[in-house]
Amino acid sequence: MSDDVTKGRGDSSVAVEETAADGDAAAADREVRTADGEPGSGGDLGPEPETDAGEDAARSQLSTAPVDDDDAAADRARTAGGGSFGGARAPGPVGGALWLARELTGWARWFWRQLTSMRVALILLFLLSLAAVPGSLIPQTPVDAVKVDVFKRQHDTVAPLYEKLQLFDVYTSVWFSAIYILLFVSLAGCIVPRSWQFVGQLRARPPRAPRRLDRMPAYTTWHTDAAPDHVRDAARTLLGGKRFRVHAEGDAVAAEKGYLREAGNLLFHIALIVLLLAFAAGQLWKSEGGKLIIQGDGFSNTLTQYDDFKSGSLFSSDDLDSFGFRLEDFTATYAKDGPDATTPRDYRADITYWEGADGEEKKSAIEMNHPLEVGGSKVYLLAHGFAPVVTVKDGKGDVAYRGPVAFLPQDTNLTSSGVVKVTDYRDAKGRRDQLGFQGFFVPTFGGANSGTMFSQSPELNFPVLFLTAYRGDLGLDSGLAQNVYQLDTDNMKQFKADDGRALAQKILPGETMELPDGAGSLKFEGVKQWANFQVSHQVGNGWALGGALAAVAGLAGSLFIQRRRVWVRAVAGPDGRTVVEMAGLGRSESARLPEELSDLATSMQAEAPAVAGPADGTPSDGTPSDGTPSEDAEEAAEGAGK
Repeated sequence: MSDDVTKGRGDSSVAVEETAADGDAAAADREVRTADGEPGSGGDLGPEPETDAGEDAARSQLSTAPVDDDDAAADRARTAGGGSFGGARAPGPVGGALWLARELTGWARWFWRQLTSMRVALILLFLLSLAAVPGSLIPQTPVDAVKVDVFKRQHDTVAPLYEKLQLFDVYTSVWFSAIYILLFVSLAGCIVPRSWQFVGQLRARPPRAPRRLDRMPAYTTWHTDAAPDHVRDAARTLLGGKRFRVHAEGDAVAAEKGYLREAGNLLFHIALIVLLLAFAAGQLWKSEGGKLIIQGDGFSNTLTQYDDFKSGSLFSSDDLDSFGFRLEDFTATYAKDGPDATTPRDYRADITYWEGADGEEKKSAIEMNHPLEVGGSKVYLLAHGFAPVVTVKDGKGDVAYRGPVAFLPQDTNLTSSGVVKVTDYRDAKGRRDQLGFQGFFVPTFGGANSGTMFSQSPELNFPVLFLTAYRGDLGLDSGLAQNVYQLDTDNMKQFKADDGRALAQKILPGETMELPDGAGSLKFEGVKQWANFQVSHQVGNGWALGGALAAVAGLAGSLFIQRRRVWVRAVAGPDGRTVVEMAGLGRSESARLPEELSDLATSMQAEAPAVAGPADGTPSDGTPSDGTPSEDAEEAAEGAGK
């Protein structure tokens, strides 16, 4: 095709038409056309007749709540009299009350307009991201209360200040919640009016063609022997096939497409609200607990079964899913050689689980990053270790304790520390007392010549137990919280060997540690494994994922879809031939618009072929006309955008 599509200079998305009736300058008809809005749309495209409502909409942004007439009147009253929204104050108590009501209403509307503006929404979003920074730098009580206690001891000067500022619980603090709620309200206030506005745009027809199409940023024209009606019918068919919304009026056909751009923008902001709601629900109704289970033992999902438990402020114990499981076996595999030797390759916990009180037992396995899902809960495998099985006899030879005792790993080779507490104990004379043992367990002992009690491998190759023993008060009856993996020796005495030194002994499986003076014994029976599980019930995860995906899709649509309008006019010329004009207008500058119009014109000329123009020089072969907006058009566009 030899046709060229013109593109105007300056603000080429603007065209102004100014016509005046003969002899009556007061009846001049000025139309302002911007790529940002049609009358009443506040952000639409293209040429429409000028109206007061259209000017108001052009001045408003899609991200702000619409300004109604009462707001404008309040602003005028505030500046005209009284220096406030209340305006002139009538005498008497009734006048004072009315003035106060107008004053409060005016300030409330002003505050609402500020809160629902895009500028404030962006500020709140920035403040929210900034407010989340302390939560990643300072230990948080809901995450790790032990680290918080350590931080307070190490920073006793700033810790009280952090406590007052709620920096140890950032995400549920008053100030973080205030920013969060204000952002939610701001987004809702932006989206609701924009949604109604968008619905109105979908129901409206494409705007009629302006009188001067040659002032559009993309324009072409030619002459043809085809009848005007035939050209317009061909234009409707062509544009409809390109998924334009088409409307014919008079001698022109108007078409518009790209509504998904605004739909994507709205979807993005709605998705942000969904994310905020999902985050709020997750914080308010979440629950998370940990449980260490030794091989062969089970767990029931009740509060009393957890080793530690934390939940949201609206959580109820009735929200716990009814299920349980039993740890049947645990398998760990490690790298055998090379620089990654002894590095874990895979953890697998074989379990039997059931749902409900009388549910059928089912076999399953929990692996790293592959949790067990039961109802709305997920059971994660966090860690594992070893539990030496011991039998403790008292001074009378009776069994005072028998069973596995979990030892906690201290390094990657599972050198572990732990304690054995015996409360039901009697000495050789039958007197009640308590025993305590503490020490280390290594799954692979380096040998007697190594001189250390550190494990050489995390695998169970050469297990050794090293213990020392105490007698006295374990402190279990004091009513104070106590760590089950630590031994409080303040009120206990350590057993002494015959040489007067503290009693300490390395024990292999099957061996026994004898206490002095017939006080009893401890036998190392064998080793079991344990696994640490985390049971999480997180409300809103699905909504959060859906919101995130919707936000990405909406953002992509708003960035890559262009809103544009196309007009086709076909009228009979002075020489009897049909003059065809095509013009396009986009929301923003884009090289794609002239290219698209050129393609459409090429397709149109298949139905309305170009012929030689008249002798007066009017373009007829697709040669573009000036198509350059006037300076008045640029100035009018600048004024409309303010």
